[in-house]
Formats: sequence, structure tokens, C-alpha cells
Amino acid sequence: MKFRFLAIVGILIVSVMTGCNNNESHIQEHLSNGDIRETTASNELPTFLEDKHDTVQAIYSKVESEEDLLQHIPCYCGCGDTAGHMNNYDCFVHDKTAERTTWDDHGTKCGVCLDIAVKAIEMKENGKSVKDIRAFIDETYKVGYGKPTPTPLPEA
Repeated sequence: MKFRFLAIVGILIVSVMTGCNNNESHIQEHLSNGDIRETTASNELPTFLEDKHDTVQAIYSKVESEEDLLQHIPCYCGCGDTAGHMNNYDCFVHDKTAERTTWDDHGTKCGVCLDIAVKAIEMKENGKSVKDIRAFIDETYKVGYGKPTPTPLPEA
């Protein structure tokens, strides 16, 4: 009887420690700069958004599918130096495969990141080219904002 009790307690402890499943659907990493990265199944939003405003959640949801655009758009909050970001997409998504997305919570704390993403996506939806969007963002944020990320210009 005592062995059975210990076995049940052991199973419960292991279940709690592994999140009661084996798919590791949410894995968080806390970075030295204060940002959080969370890996989820693709097309699943990270848990760090649960207490954020609906608008922030909607932006993250939209950004995930806009890598082709946002990888050509710099961020002007200084995150190139502080977080190693290369473009505005990096403020929201660190890495993405067909199966998994590793999110970055940097965008949840930065109005500049959010604003650039929203403006760029809206312009794309209104038929603007990536090159035109990039020119607009560069002109809009060139004065009074942080150093831009080292984002390569889009090809013609």
C-alpha cells in the first residue's frame, strides 16, 4: 500500500513538472535584457500575451504571417543594440518553422515596435510595395527615435 501511494505521488510530481503532457507546447526563456522568448506550436499565441491588451494580441497574431514584409522593415527603438534584433519582425518573432514559433515579448513593451509593425502592415494591405513602405518608415522614424536595426534594403 505504501509503495502504491509513493508511486502515485511520484507520477503526480512528474506530471506537474512536465506540464501534464509531452508536447512541450509552451517553453519560456528569460533573456538577460529582460525580454522573454516563448516557443509554441505554430499559429498558437504565447502565454505572455494573456494579460496584454486585445490590440497587442491582435498585432502579434497578424505579425506572425508578415515575415516577408517585416524582415525588410527596421525597428527604431534601439533594439538592434540592446536585443540583437535585425528587423521589426524580430521584435515579435525570434524564430519560426512549420511546426513551431519562438516568440519574443519585446514588442509587448515597446510602442515604437508596435507602431512600426501596424503602419507597415496597413500600408501593405493598402497596396504599397515593400520598398515604398521601407522608405516611409525610414523617413518617419529617422529623427527623434533610437538607432535603427541593421536591416538590409529590400531588393528592387
